[in-house]
Amino acid sequence: MTDSTTSPLLVSTDPVLAEFAEDVGTSEPVAVAGGRTRWELGGALGPGTRIVTAPSGIVDYQPEEMTVRVRAGTSVAELHDELAAKGQRTGLPERGGTIGGALVVGENDYRCLGRGRLRETLLQVRYVSAEGLMVNSGGPTVKNVSGFDLPRLMVGSLGTLGLIAEVILRTNPIPAVSRWFCAAGADPGAVGEALLAPSAVLADGQQTWVELEGHGADVDEQAARLRTVGSFEVVDGPPSFPPHRWSLTPGQALEVDDAMLGDHVTIVGVGLVFASEPQPRRSIEPNIAIVSDRIKSNFDPTGRLNPGRNPAQK
Repeated sequence: MTDSTTSPLLVSTDPVLAEFAEDVGTSEPVAVAGGRTRWELGGALGPGTRIVTAPSGIVDYQPEEMTVRVRAGTSVAELHDELAAKGQRTGLPERGGTIGGALVVGENDYRCLGRGRLRETLLQVRYVSAEGLMVNSGGPTVKNVSGFDLPRLMVGSLGTLGLIAEVILRTNPIPAVSRWFCAAGADPGAVGEALLAPSAVLADGQQTWVELEGHGADVDEQAARLRTVGSFEVVDGPPSFPPHRWSLTPGQALEVDDAMLGDHVTIVGVGLVFASEPQPRRSIEPNIAIVSDRIKSNFDPTGRLNPGRNPAQK
């Protein structure tokens, strides 16, 4: 996605970005290490891969425009601390690690119904290509858009298409009130039908948790609706999450059971399940494999970016 004010190839006058591009270089297998919170996701990194570090720091924050320009090596915690001082947040998951790592892993926050999905959060990306070029795509506003939507393509790519240096993210206000509710035996599907816009709906097959956010009167009104579908009571927060993440379609996620996953928590309407067992390696449909290989070949003909990683297997 490139708006009319930006060039897709960026000759950066920023010495920090220029140094990162030089570190990535033009040859040899290379990967970026962030917080390593999902380091083995999508397959083990190929032997002999050179590791580089993305630049860090908040470059420009515009609270009134609800955008922030930040470098990829910045921790999510540092960014959210800065935004919270102005009453704002992003859709990035608060699971530790760096901003670049969160984006290339592509894991939505379990509260993404209220905070937004990652692909909606990322407005602009500056990344180093396999040829060592700095590529710029997107912008703080979307207008006169044509061509590939590169920012969204980068989300979940595991760094196999480009190594992210800097991004512009959409921010959103921290609501005045945030409350969690829980009920045993409540139908999570009925919860979604009863409420206007819950921030999160979680279920483990026995209990259902719901987060409601907004102005106090609106949360009270939604809570009254919520109690029409179950005996919901206010609780301190969400349940504890098992260690392994499964990626499924939203329909598949609602059909999981203990025999498949053991202990689990389903993020309703999103397609994420946190389970006590790792997800089995999935077969890739031939047509999807062909498209994936073609995209990879166009972006990284020699396969030097994060070799060994496969986004389809994460």
